[in-house]
Amino acid sequence: MIEVKIDEKEIKKIFLEEIEKHIKKIENETLFWDTDDLMKNTKMCWNTIQEKFFFDPRFPKRKVGRRWMFPAEKTKKFLLEWIDEQPNH
Repeated sequence: MIEVKIDEKEIKKIFLEEIEKHIKKIENETLFWDTDDLMKNTKMCWNTIQEKFFFDPRFPKRKVGRRWMFPAEKTKKFLLEWIDEQPNH
């Protein structure tokens, strides 16, 4: 008879590491965000985005046809800098 013991903590650790790898892979494949992505990733509505940072000259954006496009990595970098600049109330 064979007995197998499973360390549930180790299985959970391996599982979470694999999920993290896949998330990073997906994030790295996204080259541009559109306005829907920007709203989803910032958890802000379009009006709030325009009011808070859209017109900041440092904010990376390009109008392609009728759509706004945002380079994903540059946009993430800007947003992290921008949030650090906000008053802490």
